[in-house]
Amino acid sequence: MKKLVLFAAVLMVSLFSINNAKAQVSLNINIGSQPVWGPTGYDHVDYYYFPDIDAYYYVPSGQYIYANGGRWIWTNNLPAQYGNFDLYRAYKVVINEPKPYLRNNIYVTRYSKYKNYGGRQTVIRDSRDSKYFVVKGHPNYNGNKTVVINNNRPVRREKTVLRVNQNSRPARNNEHKADNRGSNNRPERNNGQGRGNERH
Repeated sequence: MKKLVLFAAVLMVSLFSINNAKAQVSLNINIGSQPVWGPTGYDHVDYYYFPDIDAYYYVPSGQYIYANGGRWIWTNNLPAQYGNFDLYRAYKVVINEPKPYLRNNIYVTRYSKYKNYGGRQTVIRDSRDSKYFVVKGHPNYNGNKTVVINNNRPVRREKTVLRVNQNSRPARNNEHKADNRGSNNRPERNNGQGRGNERH
């Protein structure tokens, strides 16, 4: 009996651990929140650090953080002084630590070698990996051209509207042909309805 109780306790603990681990994984993936100019390869990102301008981007709120007069300013858009800064070409460092801007000197020292970096990171916009189709601004956003199935194989989506119109159109044409036999193949006009008034 003691072994049965012990086994049941171990089983419950392991089931709880598995569910907790699944919940943790699902909470830690935020690909859909990442910006289209973000680098590929990260399932979760809290902050991007831009060595070129010594500024940050906070993914959950979609805001930039930059220093101004000894204070950190949070804003939805970069100020005019960074007008020539290209988010797509600039090097971005992924930082998953809370409030990295409060330890800015560490990040400036650690990533100064990437300032004016000549190499190129692949950005989400240019990736053809279907996991990035959830990012707003991606060319395949919302599956406009493809639908991703569980096995991650893209499948072409047919437009239902076109399929319905194509199926119903031949039926109408067949009716006209049946009604117009012996009338020189000209459709009759009934109450102003005729071939010229049809919308395709």
